[in-house]
Amino acid sequence: MGTIEGSLASDAVQELPSDRVADLVEYIVCGLVDDEDSVSLDVTDGEEGALIEVSCSEEDAGRVIGRKGRTIKAIRTLARALGQRVGTAVEVEVVG
Repeated sequence: MGTIEGSLASDAVQELPSDRVADLVEYIVCGLVDDEDSVSLDVTDGEEGALIEVSCSEEDAGRVIGRKGRTIKAIRTLARALGQRVGTAVEVEVVG
């Protein structure tokens, strides 16, 4: 019985596909901002895919979004590409 409980415990810790995408988004965003401690991600998994909401300080939100939204568009493109590879649809939003 010990092995069954052990395998159930490992299944509970199993990483979701959206977690891999969230790790990538966090890595990119932390590289862009001045205050890495203010960065937090809220991942919501649904039937249609995952929503990743990035929270950061007001000053850093501009850096994450970029001029004319180019930086966040690039982040979304990378997130969607990885999401497709791991089998989930992904949306990324910035919550300043």
